[in-house]
Amino acid sequence: MEQYIFDKNNGLWYELQGDYYIPCLAVPAEEETPIGLWGQRHLRFIKQERKALYMELLSAGRLNSYLVDINAQAEERIILLTEQMATREGVTERLKAQDQMLWVQRMNSIQNRAEEIVLNELVYC
Repeated sequence: MEQYIFDKNNGLWYELQGDYYIPCLAVPAEEETPIGLWGQRHLRFIKQERKALYMELLSAGRLNSYLVDINAQAEERIILLTEQMATREGVTERLKAQDQMLWVQRMNSIQNRAEEIVLNELVYC
């Protein structure tokens, strides 16, 4: 028996292991890019709650790029929401010059709310 055979019907190579031919499958190479905080949180979520999506992305070799994209969207959204909420609530540089502690309190509140929105809309969906 031959060590490797090619099946024209499905386009796969098979390798002889013992008495059986096993398909020679390999995950496509993917560019390794660091994943940020939001991407890691989303990875943890899809591993636990959306296993089919996780396996699909992993087997297609698109998991890392998907997570990098989620992370970038989350960061952009947090910045946008923080700016919009600060403007709407009157948290300005003038307030910062007048009462620094009040400014810090309000900005922390705004930042926390923006992160909570991103978690619900992008990370845990």
